[in-house]
Amino acid sequence: MRAVDTSRSGRGQPPRDDDGAGTVLVIAMAGLLMFVLVGLAAVSGLVTAQRRAQAAADLAALAGASVGTGAGCAEAARIAEANGAALIQCSVISREVRVEVKVPGPRWPGRRVQVSAEARAGPG
Repeated sequence: MRAVDTSRSGRGQPPRDDDGAGTVLVIAMAGLLMFVLVGLAAVSGLVTAQRRAQAAADLAALAGASVGTGAGCAEAARIAEANGAALIQCSVISREVRVEVKVPGPRWPGRRVQVSAEARAGPG
């Protein structure tokens, strides 16, 4: 007579082999977690680049407004470059200086990302 293990199935059938099912679940969850972390890292890089661009634009506009109308854009370009940004556009109207700068964003395979920001400085 053949003995059948009834402790798992309860019907007198041989037990199923579930070994490794947890491993597959853990690997799937780890892959999903890695995908989410890569996405968060990309977003974090973009936010950081935008903050750098805005800081450079603010400082460039303030510097341009502080020197007067003649050399406002030259001073704004110098300050933007000192902050790791490139001056895209500058205009001086009366004592108000408006600037736009760009900074390199995070590196993505096959893509070149540039982040820009605008700022205005002057009285009033």
